[in-house]
Amino acid sequence: MTEENLLTHQFEASRDHLRAVAYRMLGSSAEVDDAVQEAWLRVSRYDMSDVANLRGWLTTVVARICLDMLRARKSRKEEPMGPHVPEPVDETRQREAEIADSVGAALLVVLETLQPAERLAFVLHDMFAVPFEEIAPIVGRSVDASRQLASRARRRVQGAPVPDTDLSRQRGIVEAFLKASREGDFEGLLAMLDPDVVFRADDAAVRLGTLPEIRGADAVAQLYKGRAQAARTALVDGEIGVAVILGGHLRIALRVTFNGDRIVGLEALADAERIAALDVEVLER
Repeated sequence: MTEENLLTHQFEASRDHLRAVAYRMLGSSAEVDDAVQEAWLRVSRYDMSDVANLRGWLTTVVARICLDMLRARKSRKEEPMGPHVPEPVDETRQREAEIADSVGAALLVVLETLQPAERLAFVLHDMFAVPFEEIAPIVGRSVDASRQLASRARRRVQGAPVPDTDLSRQRGIVEAFLKASREGDFEGLLAMLDPDVVFRADDAAVRLGTLPEIRGADAVAQLYKGRAQAARTALVDGEIGVAVILGGHLRIALRVTFNGDRIVGLEALADAERIAALDVEVLER
């Protein structure tokens, strides 16, 4: 198989995923076609030799294209396209109709009220588990600002169904991670961590005795081995995370990012002002 044919094959294998991303961003089947076609034009002109994760790279490409389309729509003051999908006339349209059903018309209507950057941050993070570190350069904001965009969007869609976000499953992952941590179970910790997991800590957490950044499952598992005695599974700004309670007070909040059934990101926040700005709810066992 030639390099060009291989690229075509890989792109086609990701096409349904890219359509799903574009549909949630745009709510319009016609615009979905345009966005995915533009993504193919870009990838076909790009040197892919340094792209390790093509699916992830394509997701960010489609997201950028959709963001530009949403901003253009706003600048023209167009009426939203809405969640309506044409009658399916072939397999492609049938798949898009299934996507529309999975998203839910009510949620699409609410998403139309969001600003483009809010919509992108919410869709990529909450629906497709894209880390904020990858979302930030797409929207041109810092990681914290990107997180705030998603949090603001999340509050605006409160009460609407949010597909592809399995809080119960994520809670189970975090609880298994904390159990392994308390018991000093190194292999158990590794089972819960993505090989490329990244731990980051703010300055206040660093002053408590950790490094500002630790990469890799082995290193992060070593960090948590035999710890987490005061850690509890919690909702942190509506997302599954960890609260460290000492003396009856919240001392550290951990934001957790998932990649499938594993933890791919941990962010420790110990700064008092940042913690005070969080909405943290400890989940009872």
